[in-house]
Amino acid sequence: MEPRHEIKLAINEEDRVILRQGLSAVMTRDANAGAGGRYKVRSLYFDNFDDKALREKLEGVDGREKFRLRCYNDDPSLILLEKKSKTRGLCKKYQSRLTEEEVRRLLNGDTAFLLAGDALQRELYAKLKTEQLRPRAIVDYMREPFVCTAGNVRVTIDSDIRTGLYSRSFFDAALPTVQAGDTKHLLEVKFDAFLPDVILNVLQIGSRRAAAFSKYAASRMFG
Repeated sequence: MEPRHEIKLAINEEDRVILRQGLSAVMTRDANAGAGGRYKVRSLYFDNFDDKALREKLEGVDGREKFRLRCYNDDPSLILLEKKSKTRGLCKKYQSRLTEEEVRRLLNGDTAFLLAGDALQRELYAKLKTEQLRPRAIVDYMREPFVCTAGNVRVTIDSDIRTGLYSRSFFDAALPTVQAGDTKHLLEVKFDAFLPDVILNVLQIGSRRAAAFSKYAASRMFG
């Protein structure tokens, strides 16, 4: 997994409308988004009792990482274990697929099966034991994704970012949630070595500046 550049911008509704039109003209909509162009993302983040991942994010620590579970459109047939790390401003993301049964076991504290898994699963097992990682916060949002093969660019607009309060009920599609933070929409731009000019021109939205918004940090405002 090669490191990638990542830019985040907090945007308003007017920005979102303008960007959707411009990006649709120069990029391809992600096929996974379906007819509506969007899909729901649910993430369950892990942290320890000292809130190590949260503190490192808020303090801007270089070389930080976080683990999460992720599913789409409340469909348990595809669940990903992910580790996201950031070093010297560049991001890496590692993924491993888990079954619904394995996730239920993990959330119930039965973690031994991870030892028979791949490198990422074994790493999570080690950190569950040595760093006392535990499920801490659920984040839901709607994502509208655009892709471009040149530069391996992925641009997403995330809206209706919500948290499940104190709940860790990953499989509860009817989980009560509240808005996480004040950000209405979040623009994320990810790319490898370069960002094509045609896309960069679309992304010029006035005086907007890179944001330090973290969905996980916003969700922890409530617990």
